[in-house]
Amino acid sequence: MGAGREQGPRDAWYRDPYPLYERARRAEGLLHVPEADAWLVARDEDVREVLRRAGDFSSANALLPDVALSEPALGVLARGFGPRQTVLSSDGAVHRRHRAPLNRALSRARSAALLPYARQCARELVAEVAGAGGAELVAAYARRLPGLVVGRLIGLDPADVPAAVHGGYRVEELLFRPLSAPEQVAAAEDVVALQRLLDGYVLERRARPREDLCSDLAAAAAPAGAELGVEQRHELVAHLQNLLIAGFLTTGALIATTLLHLLADRRQWQLVCADPALVPAAVEEGLRFDTAVQAFRRVTTRPVELAGTRLPAGTALLVAYASANRDGRRYEDADSFDVRRPGNRQHLAFGHGPHACPGSHLARGQLRATLEILTETLPGLRLDGSRPVPQMRPTLIHRSPEALYVTW
Repeated sequence: MGAGREQGPRDAWYRDPYPLYERARRAEGLLHVPEADAWLVARDEDVREVLRRAGDFSSANALLPDVALSEPALGVLARGFGPRQTVLSSDGAVHRRHRAPLNRALSRARSAALLPYARQCARELVAEVAGAGGAELVAAYARRLPGLVVGRLIGLDPADVPAAVHGGYRVEELLFRPLSAPEQVAAAEDVVALQRLLDGYVLERRARPREDLCSDLAAAAAPAGAELGVEQRHELVAHLQNLLIAGFLTTGALIATTLLHLLADRRQWQLVCADPALVPAAVEEGLRFDTAVQAFRRVTTRPVELAGTRLPAGTALLVAYASANRDGRRYEDADSFDVRRPGNRQHLAFGHGPHACPGSHLARGQLRATLEILTETLPGLRLDGSRPVPQMRPTLIHRSPEALYVTW
């Protein structure tokens, strides 16, 4: 923690939410969690029901911040681009409008076309650390690869990717971590800098389009020849900021967390090294076992009953994908990490229903490339026993070790 920063009341269960999930799955009906001010939806069948019934369970509160912002921080943010509905926080026709360009940009075919670039970047990043004998893989690899890939997707100059990645992490930190007032102001300044960077791309691609997602979004925002209005620019910046965060925070978390669990059990790592055909199953087990996006919020739009619990309109829910992925009713020995687990692709790591993640192909491809290259290049990879046990970040948005020190 930085100077002046205190742990928030949610930190303990955010770092290890699985005991709470287990208690919620065993409860009769739903379990209310005061720290989240929400009812926890924890069983696989109940999570799937909520995600299918988007009309009854709205996404309007999906990214409700965990912390209140100070007046000085709000003053800084007012100089940037205000929040707008995005694909994560909209429903119905508005959601379909926001999602359409993402579906095209992140189609299976377009994702496959990006994967050679992802693999090239992965090899270059591994080569950077391979000669050192040890590394901290979160900073040296897991955060960098997805930033390069989503930057290519959007159309960012590679020189701007580090600033975009930094800004994306600062958005998450500002909204979901307890910061002192000066730290909030500093984070807000970084968020506004990211927004201005993205707005510059929007205006440039509107004038001179290329083959990238930013050009597609800018072209669709207004009729040809018309200037983009202020509201359109605000909406486009919000979309791109959301896509950046979803694209690299969650994929980076997925990579780091899967590597942690493989290396924490040497037998699992050695199995994959000995049999590269296990890599696809290891990818799915990483997704299932310790899901990067642990949960999103929902709010009821009318009185409903779920799992025998009556909920009035306006009730807040915390829908725990990660808990569903540990539900023993669906998975045998669900709390064990096993790269030989059969039929484990039906997990909810990428959601379900109309809000299912359109970037699942690209995320899977980056993790697969990572495991193939690391098991081939550094089969002796292991956790650095001279370092403290890796500690998980206290967040439900991108569950990941804060650091992952390794040696070989």
